[in-house]
Amino acid sequence: MEVNVYNMKGKKVSTVELPQAIFEAPIKVDLMHQAHVRQMANARLGTHETKVRGEVAGGGRKPWRQKGTGRARQGSTRAAQWKGGGKIFTPHMRSYEQSMPRKMRRAALRSALSVKAVEQSIVVIDELKLNEAKTKLMASALNALVGDASALILVPERDAYESIYRSTNNIPDAKVLLANYLNIRDLLFFDKLLIPLAALDVIKDNLE
Repeated sequence: MEVNVYNMKGKKVSTVELPQAIFEAPIKVDLMHQAHVRQMANARLGTHETKVRGEVAGGGRKPWRQKGTGRARQGSTRAAQWKGGGKIFTPHMRSYEQSMPRKMRRAALRSALSVKAVEQSIVVIDELKLNEAKTKLMASALNALVGDASALILVPERDAYESIYRSTNNIPDAKVLLANYLNIRDLLFFDKLLIPLAALDVIKDNLE
């Protein structure tokens, strides 16, 4: 698949051939859904906790004798039906982690990238560089490249693109991400995918 390559001003400067194995892969919706559910589940902390009757304070003595009072039998004031008692069937700390083979995760990424390619939502730029870290400059570049759409911007490394990170922090509909950390959630969340040629090489190395 051949796509145009633009500069930071949104002008076409050349073309590039996207790898067929990555950007024209079979689109498997079920696989993308599984990968997305796995990522969201693995992000959950699972630190919710409630106390059962054996963990709340007090209630060591039987409140009244078993028979003869006319009231229902009770063994402890810390039972669930009492104020301040323990809880029943409530959440406890647990791990929500889900596993998924690496081949399946990569296949899901290729499917998502293929969807972006079919929708013509991939914008390749020759070089991603700003003279200084200013939100105004980055917003102007994004407006020229993607218009009003939200954008996921991939970069090959952190150090050389620090000004890009800082310039994008205050733009609500844009996110800068290392190409090595490309994931299904961000691919599906943002409308457009901005890929510098240097980041495209990283994607090739990871997914081909």
